[in-house]
Amino acid sequence: MAEISQDKGQTVDLASLSAQQLSSVKKQLDDELEHLTNSFAKLRAAQAKFRDCLKSIQTGVIPKNEGKSILVPLTTSLYVSGTIADIARVIVDVGTGFYVEKSAVDASEFYNGKVDELGRNLKDLESIVQGKSNNLRVVEDVLRQKVLSNSITPATAMA
Repeated sequence: MAEISQDKGQTVDLASLSAQQLSSVKKQLDDELEHLTNSFAKLRAAQAKFRDCLKSIQTGVIPKNEGKSILVPLTTSLYVSGTIADIARVIVDVGTGFYVEKSAVDASEFYNGKVDELGRNLKDLESIVQGKSNNLRVVEDVLRQKVLSNSITPATAMA
């Protein structure tokens, strides 16, 4: 008996569903899987961005760079000239357009925390994606069996 688990601990007996209902379930699972996969990619990109910020602090905020000219990103494609005035303090983007001045150590801790949090979220999301993928495989198998059994039955009846 083929069953899949739904989000709230409910199970659905796939053998009792028609081919059309199974197709609908398959489409829903495909859509969910696509959305979760896109979310996974976005979380991975955000984690990489935070790692880049951490690397910038570790390599750029050092005594030999104080007073050097840099390009400061205002947007992804617009930069302005600037100078590293204080290597002990940095401006941190804390999200939704808000910036906070922090010490380099506090900024590193902030970004490390973000990288770790996203890592945990990615791990959780990965297990959800695997569960949805397994459910999709089961639905596809049952749907294939139903289609094959429906195509064999009329031919057997004629013989």
